[in-house]
Amino acid sequence: MHSEPVASRSADPKDSRDSRESRNGTTPHLDAVSLAIIEQLQEDGRRPYAAIGKAVGLSEAAVRQRVQKLLDQGVMQIVAVTDPLTVGFRRQAMVGINVEGDVESVADALTAMSECEYVVMTAGSFDLMVEIVCEDDDHLLEVINRRIRALPGVRSTESFVYLKLKKQTYMWGTR
Repeated sequence: MHSEPVASRSADPKDSRDSRESRNGTTPHLDAVSLAIIEQLQEDGRRPYAAIGKAVGLSEAAVRQRVQKLLDQGVMQIVAVTDPLTVGFRRQAMVGINVEGDVESVADALTAMSECEYVVMTAGSFDLMVEIVCEDDDHLLEVINRRIRALPGVRSTESFVYLKLKKQTYMWGTR
């Protein structure tokens, strides 16, 4: 019997979770089997359901149902992760942002920008940290100077331009 690879989900920003809460507002309970399925998919997001089932002691159909439930709850996404340099993006930066007033409204505006790949509200020196992926230095300057700094409430920014990406992994498992 042929088993299909795990289907991909959209990386639409509205699908990403801004906390560990599921779509209905509660934190989903993950049992040991669900955690094991997640670990299997973190090793290989295209691993067939039948192979996952053998590893975790479930049928292919049961794995398929569990994976769909995890996707529907917003617990995980299955996406292709690229190296930005290999697909034409020559500049990455982390930008620390200080905000006057409502931090969430600025975070929402940043989330809507396609160049902002990671937006997190923080405690510490910055109110927000934003990872930006751009085509080149001119594009980065335009995003920071004309778009981010122009947002109402943005008081200051500090940019940390990436010189070399040494490690990027999503293999933290389910610890």
